[in-house]
Amino acid sequence: MKRIDRQLLTSLSAQAAAAPRLRAHHNLHPELDDPVQRLCIAMEPGTYVRPHRHSDPASWEILLVLSGAVVLLVFDEDGRVTERTELSACGEVGTVEIPAHTWHAVASTQPGTVVFEVKQGPYKPIAEANYAPWSPADGDAARALTAWYGTARPGDAAPKS
Repeated sequence: MKRIDRQLLTSLSAQAAAAPRLRAHHNLHPELDDPVQRLCIAMEPGTYVRPHRHSDPASWEILLVLSGAVVLLVFDEDGRVTERTELSACGEVGTVEIPAHTWHAVASTQPGTVVFEVKQGPYKPIAEANYAPWSPADGDAARALTAWYGTARPGDAAPKS
């Protein structure tokens, strides 16, 4: 039996805090080609999750907050926020399912945040075509976009890189 316990969450959060990207993963699926991908993702405030969609392969995605909190932003094709959802382990909303082909990004809003992600496999790295064309790959513009996630509201347009 595989367990997700407080010790795992604490260890994973410590790994994320020490990592250059401020993230750490713990896979529960045995192989990358498993038809159901299941993993814990620790993410600290300041980590950059580039706006993306799951279109190749087309897949829904479920996010369940195990500890801490995140903000989930959904975007239209032009980078305008269409939805903002605050998720937390002890708040009003703790889980969402994101449909395939939906532009989205998440940002950690609390230290020690860990989310449990489930999506269809097999694992395939996100292709450039599935990153929002209006989003930066990295660097200062990515840091600015990450900071903007915290205040972005429906109707706001993502800053241009």
